[in-house]
Amino acid sequence: MSEAGDGGAAAPFFIHHPDPDNPGWHVWELSDPTRFNASLGRFRVRMEPDGRVRVRTRPEHRHSNVAGALHGGALLGYIDIALFAAARMHGIIEAGKAVTLDLSVQFIAPGAVDAPLDLVIEILRETGRLLFLRGLVEQGEGAAPVAGFSGTIRKPERAR
Repeated sequence: MSEAGDGGAAAPFFIHHPDPDNPGWHVWELSDPTRFNASLGRFRVRMEPDGRVRVRTRPEHRHSNVAGALHGGALLGYIDIALFAAARMHGIIEAGKAVTLDLSVQFIAPGAVDAPLDLVIEILRETGRLLFLRGLVEQGEGAAPVAGFSGTIRKPERAR
């Protein structure tokens, strides 16, 4: 189970701001580089015109399996992180901690290492405490999706 949020102004968990080097994109990084998320590399995120959120990262050799393709465990980590980035881009998770309740993934094609990996997420429904999302992992125009996924996030409790 993962935790995410931005913790408010006093102790933000994530660094999230427009990326000056990539117009239209935002930086999405953990403020503590000693946590698991940092092992997966850098993330950039942007809102698409249709309301979906695109999260981009670039797998490295350390994220590969013995066949030289993207390791399934690394892919699961990318997807989990992308769910929270999408929620943040929509302004749903502003502060506090949230957790992944479930994550279902369908591996479709091998992912390449050292090539940009895009996770494209849409929000299906939001309730008082839950957020339902789904998406595709894409790599290269016209290529088969690497994976499809759906997940549920339990939103943080509201401050009283």
